[in-house]
Amino acid sequence: IDEVHCISDWGHDFRPDYRRIGQMLSAFPAGMPILGCTATANNRVIEDAREQLGQGAIIQRGPLARSGLALHVVDLSEPADRLAWLATNVEDLPGSGIIYCLTKRDVESVSKWLTSQGISTRHYHGALDSPEREELEQMLSDGTLKVIVATSALGMGYDNPRIGFVLHFQSPGSVVHYYQQVGRAGRALETSIGVLLRGVEDRDIIEWFIETAFPSEDQVAAVLAALEASDGPLWSVRIEEHVNLPLSRIEHVLKQLDVEGVVRRVSAQRYERTLKAWTYPRERIEALATIRRAEQVEMEHYATGSGCRMAFLVNALDDHEFTTCGLCDNCTGRGFTTTLSPSLVQDAQRFLDHLFGIIEPRRQDSRRRTIPEDERLETGQYLCRWGDVGHGQAVRRGKQETGRFDDSLVNAVAEMIREWSPTPRPTAVTFVPSLNHPALVADIANRIAAILGLPVLDLVERIRPGNPQKTMQNSAHQAANVEGAFGINLERLAHIELGPVILIDDVVDSRWTMTEIGRLLRRSGFPNVFPVALATSAS
Repeated sequence: IDEVHCISDWGHDFRPDYRRIGQMLSAFPAGMPILGCTATANNRVIEDAREQLGQGAIIQRGPLARSGLALHVVDLSEPADRLAWLATNVEDLPGSGIIYCLTKRDVESVSKWLTSQGISTRHYHGALDSPEREELEQMLSDGTLKVIVATSALGMGYDNPRIGFVLHFQSPGSVVHYYQQVGRAGRALETSIGVLLRGVEDRDIIEWFIETAFPSEDQVAAVLAALEASDGPLWSVRIEEHVNLPLSRIEHVLKQLDVEGVVRRVSAQRYERTLKAWTYPRERIEALATIRRAEQVEMEHYATGSGCRMAFLVNALDDHEFTTCGLCDNCTGRGFTTTLSPSLVQDAQRFLDHLFGIIEPRRQDSRRRTIPEDERLETGQYLCRWGDVGHGQAVRRGKQETGRFDDSLVNAVAEMIREWSPTPRPTAVTFVPSLNHPALVADIANRIAAILGLPVLDLVERIRPGNPQKTMQNSAHQAANVEGAFGINLERLAHIELGPVILIDDVVDSRWTMTEIGRLLRRSGFPNVFPVALATSAS
């Protein structure tokens, strides 16, 4: 079994199918020798793998120290500084390389930035189809690309001996993950470089991964209750109607339970409950979360330590024979400079501030019926992602702390709309009403409209109460929560000249609220409705 560490590190949460390997081996003849091979396992992972494979399994691990790989750490907490550092240094690094990011959106942003700086760059993550990923891997192997910006999806199974450098835009969650990724550099080269750039957002991203790795006890109970109440197998999309969870989360729960034998997959995405009893493994999950957080602390020690960096990595992986590499920044006393061109940092910040996102119009309603074209929204835009460094934090503060959005956000949205220049040109602005924050969106809509020189139409009304849309976790519940919840003030409508209109909300996620209001506005005679939001909270 190659890459046997996956049975431990990924098998419990990310890809539960790895846990089937241990179950599968029980069908083999007794006494059959089993060899598990890995280059990136510490003793904890080895013992965990042995427990799942059987105590008779032989786990073979060779020496871990990599000769010729010079490790560096560069502390630049702000994303704009790290983008500027990349633009300054990447072209001077040897050969072709990989830049790892923790999220798909950061992969796409970093790739777009480097391309804008004239560097031959492509992005790579699990959402790309297999032919495209294979093409990118080949381009990197051929040296026709300077760099691929990737998530951990560019990992196992890709063996390019000529990678000259591996950079990390953010710090991975564990030494195991970092060693595996940075170790892709220089496999057939005398020298290569690995640089860890640490960001202010690293800890929050890793903590989110830890907290969402396992479904909660309530989530599992809700899915099981839906299956037990059914007369037969249920499609996962039908479970979504009964359980207020994202479909991806429901499917994650089902896969976990399928591996445990608690549910059975009948066909495709149809599942049924088995007779096997189920007890939520709280202690195991809490223990693994504790391990993950300890691994995160260990990565911080790696970054802040003064000793040999290679020695730290292999020692953390329980290979204690290595002492010093003589190549890393700590061993040589020479590292990369953090002095950056102020104008380049400003360009990078301006780039981040202009990463406007697209609001795609929904083409089907909650019952999967086609929305007529004369009732659809136009394609819209949002300014930023909720909570991201910069505008995203300003949106969060305005909504949760101050109760009013900063002028910087008002100006940024107005600038976004001007750059976008929706066609046909809007003649007015309207907004989504809020029960919890009745003045918040109305205020920013008025301020944006004033900058654009457009009138504000206070037309949309709440006609029935509903739960906050953010508490609705999947499309079925989100759609039901807003269906019939809004109306148009016909008395005010009678005095308005109808033309293309901008529909403003503070935060967009599922798009169901804007879809519902957009249909009402289109039915009322508005020829075009352009949705605009300050931020998206969609993952």
